[in-house]
Amino acid sequence: MAAVSETAGSAGVVKRRTRLQRLKESRKLWRGITAIITGLILWEIGSRWDVWFGYTLPFIGLIPPPSDVAVAWMSVLPQPGYWESWYLSFKRVLAGFGVAQLVGIPLGLALAVNRYFREFFFPVFEILRPIPPLAWVPASLIFWPTNEMSIAFVTFLGAFFTIVINVLGGARTIDISLLRAAQSMGATQWDMFWKIVFPGTLPSIFTGAAVGMGITWEVVLAAEMISGGGTQGGGGLGFFIWNSYMGGSLPHIVVGMISIGIAGYLSSSAIRWLGDWAMPWRRLF
Repeated sequence: MAAVSETAGSAGVVKRRTRLQRLKESRKLWRGITAIITGLILWEIGSRWDVWFGYTLPFIGLIPPPSDVAVAWMSVLPQPGYWESWYLSFKRVLAGFGVAQLVGIPLGLALAVNRYFREFFFPVFEILRPIPPLAWVPASLIFWPTNEMSIAFVTFLGAFFTIVINVLGGARTIDISLLRAAQSMGATQWDMFWKIVFPGTLPSIFTGAAVGMGITWEVVLAAEMISGGGTQGGGGLGFFIWNSYMGGSLPHIVVGMISIGIAGYLSSSAIRWLGDWAMPWRRLF
């Protein structure tokens, strides 16, 4: 028994080492690291061009260098308010995005599979869809009782229309011959939905979710700026950027911008991972 346990433990160590070795040998990882380091070097040179060569480069010369941003970042990392801003923004994004998924996916599928439902509701949907989510901010501040609910509503709108239109488009691109073949073999409407329509729409669902997540972060940033953050204690990353702007601290503005980018990347990566798990056939490409 001891020998078996020792062998199993050795196999686990070998497996972990193999994964670590694959990670070290990943060209994709090293290309990404190289791109980030190269971008930081070019950013540093461009920002300090006026100090080294006597004149300012357009645009990039006005941005604080990454070394100054790193110093500002180190100064806010120990502060609870910075992490509270992360928490508040994530909470608002997940709340709005989650509700948009719960409402948008069934609505998109209903618009795709039911012609009468589509003819009745799609014109109204198309009239509302071009309205930018930020245009709803003043109305949401008036109609919703709290700033938190206003931000959540605007965040919901940021993802909702994108999700619906992607689900609708994905469902309507399914080959009709598949449905006719299933129907000829005695499949019920429910079977065709769960075994053909829904799996065939999954790529569009996750594409719409990824795009909607990016829009949601853009919207929550502006909504937090306009509404004052929603709370007195933190306010979110958007309010963090606004406070930094009002205080004239350019490095802290860039810290907030990079924080938003990291948060959006983590969110989109989680959706992509979930999509790969739900659609294992995509791992082949």
